[in-house]
Amino acid sequence: MAREFGRRTFLTAAGAAVTTAAVGTPAHATDDARDAATADDLVDVQLLNITDLHGYLQAAPGGTAVITGAGGRTYSVGGVAYLATHLERLRDGRRNSLFFAPGDLFSGWEFAAESLADEPTIEALNRLGLDFATAGNHEFDKSPQFLTAHMEDGVPFPRAGRDDAFPDSTGHRFRGADFRYYSANMVWSRTGRTVLPPYNIEWVDAGHGRRLPIGFIHLTAVGTDTGSTSYQPALSSLDEVATANRAAAELKARGVHAIVLSMHDGAVAGSDFDSGSNPSGPAYDLARQVSPDIDAIVTGHWHCRFNMMVPDPDGVPRPFVEAGCHGQVINEISLRLDPRTGKVVRALTTSTNHPNTRDVTPDPELKEVADYWTGYAAERARTPLGSQTASFTRARDNSGESTMGDLAADWALWAGRQPLGPMNDGNDQPNTPAELALIVAAPQVGQSVINHDLAFDSASGGAVTFGQAWNAIGYGDPILTVTVDGRQLHDALEQQWTTAADGTLRFAPLAVSANVRYAFDATGPVGDRVDPADVLVDGRPLDPDRRYRLAATAYTLLGADGFTAFAGFTAPVRHTRDFESFVAFVRAHPRLTPAERDRVTAANSAAPSARLGETATAAPRALGRDGAVASRTEAAQLTRAGNTFRVPC
Repeated sequence: MAREFGRRTFLTAAGAAVTTAAVGTPAHATDDARDAATADDLVDVQLLNITDLHGYLQAAPGGTAVITGAGGRTYSVGGVAYLATHLERLRDGRRNSLFFAPGDLFSGWEFAAESLADEPTIEALNRLGLDFATAGNHEFDKSPQFLTAHMEDGVPFPRAGRDDAFPDSTGHRFRGADFRYYSANMVWSRTGRTVLPPYNIEWVDAGHGRRLPIGFIHLTAVGTDTGSTSYQPALSSLDEVATANRAAAELKARGVHAIVLSMHDGAVAGSDFDSGSNPSGPAYDLARQVSPDIDAIVTGHWHCRFNMMVPDPDGVPRPFVEAGCHGQVINEISLRLDPRTGKVVRALTTSTNHPNTRDVTPDPELKEVADYWTGYAAERARTPLGSQTASFTRARDNSGESTMGDLAADWALWAGRQPLGPMNDGNDQPNTPAELALIVAAPQVGQSVINHDLAFDSASGGAVTFGQAWNAIGYGDPILTVTVDGRQLHDALEQQWTTAADGTLRFAPLAVSANVRYAFDATGPVGDRVDPADVLVDGRPLDPDRRYRLAATAYTLLGADGFTAFAGFTAPVRHTRDFESFVAFVRAHPRLTPAERDRVTAANSAAPSARLGETATAAPRALGRDGAVASRTEAAQLTRAGNTFRVPC
């Protein structure tokens, strides 16, 4: 029985209450739960889940490839071929086993998956036998219709074999997922209707020809619709607690008495992957409030690993778990159902986080799938898209201008003038084409969308390959066209200069499209270096009161890289993500030539901009708690949790 220590208690092994500073152990509701496997009169149900795979089929990347367990023991983890082997072992002998995931299975930064429309990830998950999934924020990185029509149903768009619908490891065209996505709190703003079904009901074998239902409620992180990669103007996200409680009541009214919450929002709870300590974060806050009718809470999004019991509002413990990211961990919850009522016998619930170790024989079928797509992506990366006459570099002159920055700004203007695609249903209005574009070439925080130089390859005569174009520009952000006034544009130009705490002048230049020219006074005070009369758009002076259609990355327009001038923009329209968009730009401009650097003039500049305390060409990407590279949006939204900073993912 739990005893209270202060205001916050949670339960770990044997239901023992511990303070928030204590170290937990694998989660069991009571001592009796350890012997629950012998309770033959109950219906045993195994729930297996992974989260935040992000398309990493071969292995977990970087620092996420090693996790820490009890006593500081470390484990090398990751890879779907090893995952398949562990799943087979865990499922062996279990009559009722369900495998699901609380989101972000696809869309990430793994070239072999992301550059092939994440179809490799879906094929792997089909082979692994995934039953269903919660939609995470990254499942909305393209559009709601891309998720439902293409990823679920296999409908190609717009051009099969180039944009998607690639031949899979069996030689067949992509056919979509064998599982379905759900979300109870992502809705269409105009109607309030959910984008996806809010919950699903699975039936388990209770013996003697009887079946019992288990309901699964699904939540997507609040703010998904306004995040930089998942920005969807036509969508809204509902409150998580109210939505979950409403769905639980509806399920109970339908006669479902065993309910699980799968949510793409997370928490942090210590470093031992199969325990929990000092929990904090939005999912933990929810776990203490949400309906007692919910018997287990499975989380994701924060790329953390923990396994514990948290009391519901009635004081009854229930599993509260997260299985890391990138295929690190398989969480296993064992529920025991009363065969007469279908209710979960909470006292006999157990939960364990199993590391997806690489010391087992990889499953040959899943290894073949991962290897096939790795080879396919490598071959595609070598495919020429166009040519260039000289190198585009990020090297900047005294004014902050570079040939690579100019190219990126010209791409953004082109992207902001494109008609909306056939599956871009995340918009609630047609596009009004962009009149100018700005691209952050060196941000105050985070990282520029410009990743690499586009170097001239003399051996190929200047060919630009798919891989070069994909990797040169992009982080998964869409280009948005928005309406701003001339005053905001001027303020953004002024925000290129900031004064650091130590008095150093920092310069984070903006690249401007070819139809823009401006000058600044390099000796002027911060905040007063650009005269609006010296800013020309299509040859006409900037009008502070005029409204302009601006193209820029969602990340910049949301103020995440230090440019706050665009707050309050209106009429947003989302275009294609930067990866795919820049590839399409190169296809549409088959011969690229660096432009003369004459878009920006630095008056009274006697020294290179680096002497002004210029920020680095590309600031280091923020690292998550486990060493994983965090997205730029996530880095800008570091959340205080206990004594550490957490990066929501």
